[in-house]
Amino acid sequence: MNERLRSALIQRGITPEDLATLCDVDPKTVARWIGGRPPRVRYRWMVAKHLDMDETYLWPDPQPKGGRAPGLSGSGFVAAYPDRASVPREMWISLLLEAAQQVDVLVFSGTFFAQSNPHVAKMLAQRAEAGVRVRLCFGDPDGQAVALRGREEGIGDALAAKIRASLTYYRALITSPNCEIRLHDTTLYNSLFRYDGDMLVNPHLWGQPASANPLMHLQQSTEANWFDGYAQSFEAVWHTARPWTIDREESGSDA
Repeated sequence: MNERLRSALIQRGITPEDLATLCDVDPKTVARWIGGRPPRVRYRWMVAKHLDMDETYLWPDPQPKGGRAPGLSGSGFVAAYPDRASVPREMWISLLLEAAQQVDVLVFSGTFFAQSNPHVAKMLAQRAEAGVRVRLCFGDPDGQAVALRGREEGIGDALAAKIRASLTYYRALITSPNCEIRLHDTTLYNSLFRYDGDMLVNPHLWGQPASANPLMHLQQSTEANWFDGYAQSFEAVWHTARPWTIDREESGSDA
């Protein structure tokens, strides 16, 4: 079952019959696409266009004629975007809703994560209640790494303020089952967003905000690949981070 295609149709209010008409194919053909059979290249393009979504999200491994680019075979690489804003909003939401085992987030402030989806905290709580392990790791607003990053971006203490503001969205999650929030004080080379076997990696360029930097979509596989390296990076930072305590942060911000 292609859950992403099925979810996209539901979100857009488009029936399989409607899609069949738009693509000039038999409804049974669309049913096979939803059932997991990938369409031909030209139909993938047509479906993505009609749904206003990224083709590589609907079919992460299309295996175009001629195979992957040299050096990418087995890497787990799915797609790349010129900047974080180019990632379809529906992709962020669908990956979160589809997560069945874990959701891991590693950022400094992650302000966009809540601002682009006002219901993200509620959705995370729902996933946690369904048994999904949710781990959110933000930069320590009082740490040296955040202070340095603020100076490098030319925004000074504004980054620490953004982190404190961003954390307010997640207050209710502290008491949610299966949900943990920690603060790290490490050099952050990439922002990471993991949803089970999918990961969005947002590399950081020196002096530039994360939103202006490229983003890669990776998938986990049975062989060692890029995904595993970034997953291990998250674990390393997570184990050095401290639990977020609201009382401590509020007393610290009042000092």
